[in-house]
Amino acid sequence: MRVALHTRVRADRIEEYEAAHREVPEELREAIRAAGASSWTIWRSGTELFHLIECDDYARLLAALESLPVNISWQARMAELLDVVHDYSADGAGAGLPVAWEL
Repeated sequence: MRVALHTRVRADRIEEYEAAHREVPEELREAIRAAGASSWTIWRSGTELFHLIECDDYARLLAALESLPVNISWQARMAELLDVVHDYSADGAGAGLPVAWEL
């Protein structure tokens, strides 16, 4: 399945956000893959961030990652940089962007 998400980086923290993503911990990358994600891409337009996640089951992915210490640490770091954060709670599974059009 494909899930598109929207988050927002703080205007004064863009450089830190991009630097953080050049150094995503390998333990987190492995955990994301183990939770069922085959791909996760983030695009930035100004402060707007658009994520496309390809995974087996998004709700299961969130549940697997929500309580992992490496993800908790990463999300705490991201919370300092973002105005709109990625929701890893059970409610977050319904937070994907609706499809407006597809070819």
